[in-house]
Amino acid sequence: VWAFATADVAAAGLFDAIAIEAVGRVREFNPQEIANTIWAFACVDWAQDQLFTQLGSAAAKLFGDLNDNEKSQLYLGALHVRCKWPKRFFELAERMEPLRSAYTRLEPRPSNLQRNVSAMLGEVGWDHSFEHRTDEGISLDLADPDSKCAIEVDGPSHFLRDTSSGDHVVNGSTRLKSRLLRSLGWRVAHVPFFEWNSRPAHERRQFLVEKLAQINAKVGGRTPLVPSSS
Repeated sequence: VWAFATADVAAAGLFDAIAIEAVGRVREFNPQEIANTIWAFACVDWAQDQLFTQLGSAAAKLFGDLNDNEKSQLYLGALHVRCKWPKRFFELAERMEPLRSAYTRLEPRPSNLQRNVSAMLGEVGWDHSFEHRTDEGISLDLADPDSKCAIEVDGPSHFLRDTSSGDHVVNGSTRLKSRLLRSLGWRVAHVPFFEWNSRPAHERRQFLVEKLAQINAKVGGRTPLVPSSS
């Protein structure tokens, strides 16, 4: 399921079968298998809580054996549970602080594209923070924390390539992050690298103005207006 979730491939039958099997065999899972499974089911926005509660309890019992990457996966899974079932008991909720610490130790690596987009957004007049962390520890490329508006600059690592069409397909990890941010009240627009690179320099400013308008971001106290195409 990890591979299917990473590729954001819809495979409802497979996930149904794995969920039933996993709940019945959870005691056989090692820490990596637990973390991968919780993360994968969070990626596909799994709507049944039993799998998360069972695997979460198993992860709590093996907490001392978890490495930072596994804790990071479990943290995202725990956020998924918190957003989807805020009143549901989830044993890992009691370990959120060490899970969050592991997740935030994975430092972001700003790209030149991100810096270029930030510079142009500054020229447009959007006041924003570079590499802002939310209260939950999620890193945002460019954000205005007061209005909860953000721009994510998505490089090649955020996509897979459809071998039949050649299209860029957003991967499961990026979709999970976007969904969590929406659940936490953020308005997020995305600047994919291929959309940016395909535009000549003189069109990029308007492209960003349109992105800001999508999330009702304020520029100089006003929401940017997108000119009519008519």
